[in-house]
Parts: sequence; C-alpha cells; structure tokens
Amino acid sequence: MQRPQRLDDLDRKILEHLERDGRATLSDVGEAVGLSSSAVKRRVDRLQTTGVIVGYSAIVDPAALGDRLEAFMELYCADNVAPADLLAAVSEIPAVVAAHTVAGDADAVVRVRVEGIEELERTIERLRRDPKVMRTRTMVALSTLVERP
Repeated sequence: MQRPQRLDDLDRKILEHLERDGRATLSDVGEAVGLSSSAVKRRVDRLQTTGVIVGYSAIVDPAALGDRLEAFMELYCADNVAPADLLAAVSEIPAVVAAHTVAGDADAVVRVRVEGIEELERTIERLRRDPKVMRTRTMVALSTLVERP
C-alpha cells in the first residue's frame, strides 16, 4: 500500500459523497462533484490503493437487531497495562463495538451495545473479573445526537 498523498478538494468531496452513500454509482458521484465517471473511478482507485478508503460496509440499525441500549464504560486498569493487554480483554466481548485508550484518569473508554440492563450488567461484571481491570465507570446513553460514519 502506498503512502496517502495530500487530498485535494475534489478528493474530499468524493469521500464525503461516498460516506453519505457508499452504494452511489461513479456516475452519481461524478455528477455531484463535477467530474466524469472515469475521472471519479481513477480517483477512487487511487484513494483505495493509498489506503484512504479502507472498505465499504452496510450501516445496520442496532435496535433492529435487538441492541436497544448503548453505554460507555471507562476502564481503570492496574499499573503497566499495555494497550495490547486491554485489546485482549475487550475483543472477546461481543457487546463491545469500540474501545479506545484515552488520556486522563481512565485508561480506556469502551462503547457497548446490548439488549437491555441485564446484558449490560453481565458485560460490566465480565470486564470487572478481568485481573487487568481495577474498576469501571459506566454511563448509559439516553439518546444519540450526532453519529457520523
């Protein structure tokens, strides 16, 4: 994979359009940004080759799958816990949809989606049983104001 080159305004417009609608045709994208389909294809191919575009996926409504509750958990870990150790602790838990190491008091923030409070409690208990995790702090999301792809 090549190193990404500097993106120009047209590249950014193409990316913005594809982020909104990943199923848009090259013709649709070209019309939106003022380029021919072949010019858009060359740019999209370059964006894929350089690793700017890393894939395409469907965006699924978690509630349609039964995951109606979202929460954010701060993890406070024992001394000298490496990010790889945290990855091992959280990657085995299906409810975890994202995990980030962070600056500040907590060592990591984990985003979970679960069916309800009972599953959230089981997820918290599972994380607390991990010897690397000293304590947790959980915040339940009431509503999502903004979520971008």
